[in-house]
Amino acid sequence: MTTIPDIARPLAAFVLVFASTASFAAPRLEPTEPNLDIVPRTEAEAARVARVTAAPVGFDAAEPFEARPAGAATVRARSDSNAFSQPSANISFERELEFKVGNGLFRKLWVSSPSSTQGSDGLGPLYNARSCQRCHLKDGRGHPPNGPDDEAVSMFLRISVPAAPNDAMSQIETYLTDIGDDAPRTRPDPVYGGQMQDFGVAGHPAEYRLDITYDEIKVPLSDGEVASLRAPTYGAANLGYGPLGDGAMLSPRVAPQMLGLGLLEAIPAADILTAADPDDADGDGISGKAQIVWSDEFDQPMLGRFGWKAGAPTVKHQSAAAFAGDIGISSPLFAAPAGDCTEAQSDCLVAPHGDGDERITEIDTEGLDLVTFYSRNLAVPARRDEGDPQVLRGKEQFFAAGCAACHTPKFVTHRLIDQPEQSFQLIWPHTDLLLHDMGDGLADNRPEGRANGREWRTAPLWGIGMTETVSGHTYFLHDGRARSLLEAILWHGGEAQAARDTVINMPKPDRDALIRYLESL
Repeated sequence: MTTIPDIARPLAAFVLVFASTASFAAPRLEPTEPNLDIVPRTEAEAARVARVTAAPVGFDAAEPFEARPAGAATVRARSDSNAFSQPSANISFERELEFKVGNGLFRKLWVSSPSSTQGSDGLGPLYNARSCQRCHLKDGRGHPPNGPDDEAVSMFLRISVPAAPNDAMSQIETYLTDIGDDAPRTRPDPVYGGQMQDFGVAGHPAEYRLDITYDEIKVPLSDGEVASLRAPTYGAANLGYGPLGDGAMLSPRVAPQMLGLGLLEAIPAADILTAADPDDADGDGISGKAQIVWSDEFDQPMLGRFGWKAGAPTVKHQSAAAFAGDIGISSPLFAAPAGDCTEAQSDCLVAPHGDGDERITEIDTEGLDLVTFYSRNLAVPARRDEGDPQVLRGKEQFFAAGCAACHTPKFVTHRLIDQPEQSFQLIWPHTDLLLHDMGDGLADNRPEGRANGREWRTAPLWGIGMTETVSGHTYFLHDGRARSLLEAILWHGGEAQAARDTVINMPKPDRDALIRYLESL
């Protein structure tokens, strides 16, 4: 398999141009601007990177630098709910001010238009939350509703319908067709758009109410243990604008944790694609696939990295898309003032918005850049007990079960001229950032880009052991169905089926050690 060149901007603006010897050859896209911000690795550095990112040869002691999963950006592990809200440890005093201003915008409560607080108006008219912080609770992960009276502020449903044969193709669909990708194509729902909003400003009905029911499933484990999983069924009740489109596909999404995003963005694309094996040419049962998305920021196809199906290529793109879809706030990347409202929702389109006068969009370039900087620099806490014998035993089980085949422990980031916080760091995110078939149990049956209805991006594991400390719960996976780390493992299927079965069958002390290892991350 060949790799891809990194182009132009080191802020993760990496075009996905690669050839799979088993499937297709992609046309080469030339860089759109000089590559001025990345210092290329020397041969000696490349050899050094290969050594430090190699798999461990033993499990008797922690590896060098394992206690600092974000390299020099790692911060002390706090024992309170602010553990995920600290700036990179290697940030300068001047840039820490930018971080704090970005934090203010991240927490800012937006209000409807017209309003006397003109710098904060533009909410909705349809929305899921009034601020970024309302979904990403304390910069951690969200949760499903706890009962019928709990508003699903940190969870919503994405929605799409199958593309008709005569639909005009988008830029990314044209590109994917050109390189031979045959993933099913979809369109936003003609009435409800790309995601369903469960709130509306005065005079605008919400689009729906999220309904969830659970069925319990018993899973026998070794040594006489029995685990219980809850299998969810989702529905969109109280539809405010008529029926869903024909063939509508709904996919639940919980807001993910925010830490370490800038470091994930700084991983060389070629290093990510090294593990891509969409046709399982090596026969190991793992067939990671790279997501390809269209970058509105750079106007070209790029490697997807962020979101549950890797639907966003950069932190700025992800931030702007969330402003538009979740809060209804326009930005220089997504300038529609009505957010996700469709032509069928005419009242929403003609409602007052926060642009106009001197404001071209409801959040301007400077504001979006500050939120992006804040999101890039939310620090990863230090490991806890990485040298504890039970943790080391659990680490050995993690590798023996095959978990590391997708949850790649280590990378080294690019040398970045203008991002010293993320530059040339050995990081331990435990993800390959690729799409994997996770089986029928986790399938949402909704394609997104190159991802089919069974495929999800490997979730990073750093910080996962501090979820309860930060967010006050232990709900995991894309929809929060898992109530513990063990339940999350037991939902794995597809490419992860063998690893799941290994965990089920391993002696209880080894299984307990594996969970202890995950809790130390």
